[in-house]
Amino acid sequence: MIGKLTGILSDKNPPQVLVDCNGVGYEVQVPMSTFYNLPDLGSKLSLLTHFVVREDAQILYGFASAQEREAFRQLIKISGVGPRTALSVLSGMSVGELAQAVTLQEAGRLVKVPGIGKKTAERLLLELKGKLGADIGVSASVANVAQADILQALLALGYSDKEAALALKALPTEVGVSEGIKLALKALSKA
Repeated sequence: MIGKLTGILSDKNPPQVLVDCNGVGYEVQVPMSTFYNLPDLGSKLSLLTHFVVREDAQILYGFASAQEREAFRQLIKISGVGPRTALSVLSGMSVGELAQAVTLQEAGRLVKVPGIGKKTAERLLLELKGKLGADIGVSASVANVAQADILQALLALGYSDKEAALALKALPTEVGVSEGIKLALKALSKA
């Protein structure tokens, strides 16, 4: 019903913002990824939205990008995942990180999000498989199977997501798995 809001940012109080659209103030719930990138109060703002009507409330959710909104819509289609949980997931990880976790079937990354337990994480991975892909923003760092295997190996060796992703970015695009792991470990040992 309401697909986009463009107006002046009147107030921001996480996770809610108030957007003044020609004298009408819309309260919009946003993920923290969008919240952190908001302009200063009084600045012009444009948000893509998703409108949820419940028996007891009408809530507007806002997103900085079409990928965030699409990921949100995919999440709320899953049984047992409501808008609040979907917002929490998008606040805890970027759409690219979520797509990467789904591609690699890494429940551990989802469990780190507050409110997501092991069973919910596994259900999310199962339900989102094949739905979060190139159109949603799978990170270019996992462009092929070899790079996905290299990333898996680095994570299994105890490196953080951030360290592994940085090491992966430094690798040539068409490197093999064993050579890629060697190069990545060499790069990580120098850091």
